[in-house]
This record gives sequence, structure tokens and C-alpha cells, in this order.
Amino acid sequence: MKVNTQSVNFSADVKLINFIQKRLDKLDLFYDKVISSDVYLKVENTSSKQNKIVEIKLRIPRANFMVKKQRKSFEEAVDSACSSLERKLVKKKQKPRVYSAAKFL
Repeated sequence: MKVNTQSVNFSADVKLINFIQKRLDKLDLFYDKVISSDVYLKVENTSSKQNKIVEIKLRIPRANFMVKKQRKSFEEAVDSACSSLERKLVKKKQKPRVYSAAKFL
């Protein structure tokens, strides 16, 4: 899967980008038709300790999923966002497809 990572107002190190790539590659176990993903890393300027924001936009055929998580560290936020995406992908995979009657005539 192609992962496009963008960090806003800071530069992400290679370890973080590799962690994101490995974690998102695991999504192929739940739904094998994932096309690509965009990951946006942001740091919010607040006094709160939970100031790391991760947004992941996942592209699959006929749908897009968007998840936004805010945590203490980027790794924790990416892990939480990927868990949410896993649940969405499993739900999408188990959902029965509805075909129109015109296709069968």
C-alpha cells in the first residue's frame, strides 16, 4: 500500500515514518483492496499533554475512510487510529453487497 505522510510545522524523523508504514501495512490483513492512505501529523500549540494529532485518510474502492486521533505521542495516536480503521474495514468487508435486479436479467 502506498502511504503518503505529511508533517505540518515540523519534520518527522525516519523512525516515525517507518512505524506508520509498518502499522498501516497491517491493514491489508483486514481488507486486501486498500489503494492508498494519506497521513497528516500535526502538533497543537496548547498546554495540554495530548497535543499530537494524527489524521489518516484511507482510500478503498468506492469508499474513503477518515480517522482523526489526538494523543500524547504520535505512535499512540497512529495505533489508535489504525485500530479504528481496522474495525471499519472489517465492518465493510462483512457488509453484504446489494445488487440491483437489472444485473441478473
